Amino acid sequence: MLLDLFLLFVSARLAGELFARLRQPAVVGEILVGLLIGPSLLGLVRETEFLSLFAELGVVFLLFIVGLETNPRELWRVGRHSAAVAVLGVVAPFALGYFLMQALHHPTNEALFVGAALTATSVGITARVLSDVGKLGTVVARVILGAAVFDDILGILVLAVISAVATEGGVSLPAIALLAAEAIAFCVLAVLIGRPAVHRLSPRFWRHPQEARRNPIFALAVALCLGFSLLATTIKLAAIVGAFFAGILFAETREAAELRRSMDPIYAFFVPIFFVIVGTHVALTTFTPTVLLIGLLITLIAVLSKLLGCGLGALPLGRRQALTIGIGMVPRGEVGLVVASLGLTRGIISQDLYSMVVMMCVITSILAPPLLRPLLRPAQLPAAPSAEGRP
Repeated sequence: MLLDLFLLFVSARLAGELFARLRQPAVVGEILVGLLIGPSLLGLVRETEFLSLFAELGVVFLLFIVGLETNPRELWRVGRHSAAVAVLGVVAPFALGYFLMQALHHPTNEALFVGAALTATSVGITARVLSDVGKLGTVVARVILGAAVFDDILGILVLAVISAVATEGGVSLPAIALLAAEAIAFCVLAVLIGRPAVHRLSPRFWRHPQEARRNPIFALAVALCLGFSLLATTIKLAAIVGAFFAGILFAETREAAELRRSMDPIYAFFVPIFFVIVGTHVALTTFTPTVLLIGLLITLIAVLSKLLGCGLGALPLGRRQALTIGIGMVPRGEVGLVVASLGLTRGIISQDLYSMVVMMCVITSILAPPLLRPLLRPAQLPAAPSAEGRP
């Protein structure tokens, strides 16, 4: 385990630094170096249960920090745009993915599952790029993050329906309704109850100067981050949704800036390793010419469907902002990989189709950051209006 961590951490830092010097997002270098040291090429690192857990922790802490830098009032103000982006960003990929697999004469269950896999969005990759270039305070970032939350909820519901159809031969409408109610209740209660509670508790954790050495607010934040992540998975949402909302609870507290500085070492250690592990998931030996061709078609559909669906939903914000949001929603990353693994373990999709979906996840994850960077120039993306002075 120590050898794996050593290789992952050193590779991540070197690749990130190299790509930063080349004026490219560090996340691209981290994913590519994962492919290099993974089983497909050098074979220095292989996936283990320990590394999977480490990767999960990395993306959980990443989304907590993203939530910490997200003003909930501004997120609420773009809620209408986020909802439109999310709905169209689920409908378009699902429909296009399903009809593509039907046209290629794949079984209905596989076609439905590919459609469900294409609805996924890995906000972690886009959030990393936005964070690296200092654009988490823009309207576009708020829309992307808000849409990602809606997207995850809708995607989980779609996946639950498809899994029920494929494995049980039918759908339990009460079960689907219960899942939807739990997801909505989690999001609402996290903001309406959790946020005021944290605002009352956090000053009590920071009353005396000597307490700074023990950093009690950091302990409270990490506890809530892990607790909310656990609660999210308990109701069948992604852990990153819980972590994101845990971060939002602290976003407007007096201690937010100090807490962000306290989280920097965790960010620097866990997050780059997570993206290297994403790169190690690629198994090049499974790609026959047929698998490669169909995988490229699925990838093309994955990119175009998010660009068209999410971009159309964001069109009221302007063409350039709509294009930026569309590209920001393209990466499937760890979310798509989890969905693909679920389909394989439940026997819904074949090994070949699994390889195609993994290929799509990796290519979309690598493609989005370099396309986003030139669109994220200060003159092009106005900052979200300040909420200061409002009641």
